[in-house]
Parts: sequence; C-alpha cells; structure tokens
Amino acid sequence: MSPYNQQWAAMFAEEAEVLRGIFGPEIVAIHHIGSTSVPGLAAKPIIDILPVVRDIGRIDVYNAKMAAAGYEPKGENGIPGRRYFQKGGDQRTHHVHVFQVGSPEIERHLAFRDYLKAHPDEAKAYGELKARLAERYPYDIESYIKGKEQRVREIERRAVRWYREVFLGK
Repeated sequence: MSPYNQQWAAMFAEEAEVLRGIFGPEIVAIHHIGSTSVPGLAAKPIIDILPVVRDIGRIDVYNAKMAAAGYEPKGENGIPGRRYFQKGGDQRTHHVHVFQVGSPEIERHLAFRDYLKAHPDEAKAYGELKARLAERYPYDIESYIKGKEQRVREIERRAVRWYREVFLGK
C-alpha cells in the first residue's frame, strides 16, 4: 500500500494514449478506475484502466501489440465478457480491464469510483480497512482480497444505487 500519489492520474493519462494507439477505432472511452483513481485514497500503486470497446470479440487480435507494449494477455481471467491485461510482471504497474459497450461491469466500476470520490468518509474507512489488511497479510494477496470482499460488495451495492439515481435519473 502507498499513500495517494498525484502522479497516478498522469500515469493513467499516459497509458491511455498508449492504449488508444493500440486499439485505435475500437475504443469508445477509457476510464481510470480502482483505488488509484480516487484522490486521497491509499492504494497498491497499480493503475487500473477500463477501456470500453465496440466489440469485445475483436480485442484478442491486439494481443501481440499489447505484448509488445509490455502487457501480458490473460483472456477473460475470471470475468465473462472481459479481456484482461497485466503490465510489469511481478512488480505490476498497470491492469487493463477491457469491456464492450453495454457491459454491466462498466457501470459497477464507474459507480464504485465515483461513489468513493463523492463520499470521502466512505473512502477513508475503505482505505483504513485496506491498510489494516495489507499490514496483516503483507505477502498473502488472497487473504487481503478476501478480507475486503464483504466491504467492497457493500460499497458496490450503495454505489450502484447512488450512481443510477445521480447520473442516470433512475
């Protein structure tokens, strides 16, 4: 875990340009997601990026270009309809989660991010939980993830409800 770093936004913007160069007209939008996208929130210093594409079925043809840019293609990696890429090997620097326009995963990620930005007390409590878990499980990522799983689901439920009301008028 690292304290919030203002450079994370610039790192996202720089990598988003790399991805635009690779995927070209497939890209509809690119979003900075995850803890590094929430100002003030401590995080593992890995930039999570969510490109939205026109057709997820065409993304695999870009695997060689992604590999040339330092990314390891991981396929769906446990989430149907996603294409996932990691950069940085054991010292990962970026995760790319590609989804097709209309995927509910897009709303879930954006809602979580925007909810934490709009609710600093929730972000602070979430950051404190992550810090405690990182301290307790410094070399056990599975226990760290499992330890925050319930809190993440609770925040996601509130976040999606809030997001739909605020941004979608539902």
